[in-house]
Amino acid sequence: MRELLSRMHNWMTRYMKSFYSDDAQVQQGILIKEKHTGYVTSNCVELAKFLKLSTYDTELAEIIGLFHDVGRFRQYSIYKTFNDADSEDHADLALKVIDELEFFKELSAPDYEIVKFAIQNHNKKLVAPTDDERKILFAKIIRDADKLDIYRVLEPFLAQENADKMPQFIKSTSRLVAEISPDFVENFVTGEQADYRKIRTNGDRKIVRLMWIYDVNFSWTMQKIVERGYIEKIVSNLPMDERVAEGVRRLRLHVEKKLSE
Repeated sequence: MRELLSRMHNWMTRYMKSFYSDDAQVQQGILIKEKHTGYVTSNCVELAKFLKLSTYDTELAEIIGLFHDVGRFRQYSIYKTFNDADSEDHADLALKVIDELEFFKELSAPDYEIVKFAIQNHNKKLVAPTDDERKILFAKIIRDADKLDIYRVLEPFLAQENADKMPQFIKSTSRLVAEISPDFVENFVTGEQADYRKIRTNGDRKIVRLMWIYDVNFSWTMQKIVERGYIEKIVSNLPMDERVAEGVRRLRLHVEKKLSE
């Protein structure tokens, strides 16, 4: 497996660099995703080791992390956006790229299906139902590893005063105002996942990122999120009223429970 993984890393490095551009905005987007790919891959490996997975399964998690966003590069080269709603689901695009690669046929059929399942579900609101516990495990690993690094990517833009510096391909159609839409406030208070396709303001975007906390699967991931201060940085930049404060209290209780697992 290690030799195969080495070839995969080499291919992915060349593939990402093939999208480099003289267009400054395009280049910024590609470099962000190249760096994100590296961090998520490392997160997958660290999390797999924390879970005491076998060497083989740790390497399988590494493959999933390495290729989870391979569709992003084709997406941005075609549509000039990372917004799935304005282009194409990047996980579905990733599967199209993977199906074109001969070295994936060197995996066993069950492992190949695990890789595809995890990648296809890494960005969905919910993981598709399945009785295959290994598929669920690896889907949870990549979802946690991905969210952890997206918090890093977005950290500089969480404060309202920095919101106007957010690259267009990240902020998409959200208005750069602090207010939170009423339905997003209700989602926050009840602990229900908000629909990111309905984001209208920068405040909505912050609520979506906070609601991800309810979808963190492992205490390792939650510990990293807390240690790096991502939650408190978002909370400190929310427009606070009684309902929002209620949502914050509920969220903090959930975090304490997850950390104790």
